[in-house]
Amino acid sequence: MASGIIIQSLSGFYDVLSQGETYRCKGRGVFRNKKITPLVGDIVEFDPDEGYLLSVERRTNELVRPPVANIDQAIIVISAVDPAFNSRLLDRFLVLVESKLIDPIIVISKQDQVVSAVEIEEYQAVYEKAGYQVILSEPGKKEALTAVKELFKDKTTVIAGQSGVGKSTLLNAIHPDLSLETGEISKSLGRGKHTTRHVELFSINGGLVADTPGFSSLEFDSVSAEALGECFPEVRENAAFCKFRGCLHDKEPKCAVKAAVENGEIAEGRYEHYIEFLHEIQNRKPRY
Repeated sequence: MASGIIIQSLSGFYDVLSQGETYRCKGRGVFRNKKITPLVGDIVEFDPDEGYLLSVERRTNELVRPPVANIDQAIIVISAVDPAFNSRLLDRFLVLVESKLIDPIIVISKQDQVVSAVEIEEYQAVYEKAGYQVILSEPGKKEALTAVKELFKDKTTVIAGQSGVGKSTLLNAIHPDLSLETGEISKSLGRGKHTTRHVELFSINGGLVADTPGFSSLEFDSVSAEALGECFPEVRENAAFCKFRGCLHDKEPKCAVKAAVENGEIAEGRYEHYIEFLHEIQNRKPRY
């Protein structure tokens, strides 16, 4: 018996990385009986001789779309142009990542195509003030690529973001041997063509990196109204000073979060997205 991590799942087979070697395994019927579906990123016990998975360790977290488990951090790639920088979309990604207790890092791609960098620098300042690490990435800019590469060490990382923003391009620049397929932007939709077909963990700089097909759903199905503030670091920090416990920072009086927005400590755009997401969650229809 040995232990390892699932780095790829295809057609009922699981590639397990253990001690630098990869073993192809199948799951036993016990997984079906217990309704356990092994995921990429799972830590497993397996029989290297018979080629069977024996057990799956308890997960620290998991994503449904894309299906990957035990993620330490998410590098969220958002483009400066083509498609245009979208702070609302970025905030949706950040909420979903924060809700899973995954550390987010923001990479703004396609900097070389920006006519004026002032607006992007303003966004960078907003997110850095909120407590996020922001990296500006340009093709061929070694400093940014080195900074991203260093993040991978000893971590399991997902690369997330809207299709066409340059996720595969970024990974190819860092690790050319991957030769991941990249896609063009659909001019009619402003979206990229999906090029990543499945989730696979690649070994890069002492860590494991998933090039995912992007989040196929950006719905807040598993985020409650009460938990939403925890997914905004600047809201989370100021919420402790609200007069009323359970304050949702919307219509409540003596709210420290609203006061922080008024005095400029919290960016107005970020707060507006918080309120928009809050109302979306409050108005969603219950599922049975």
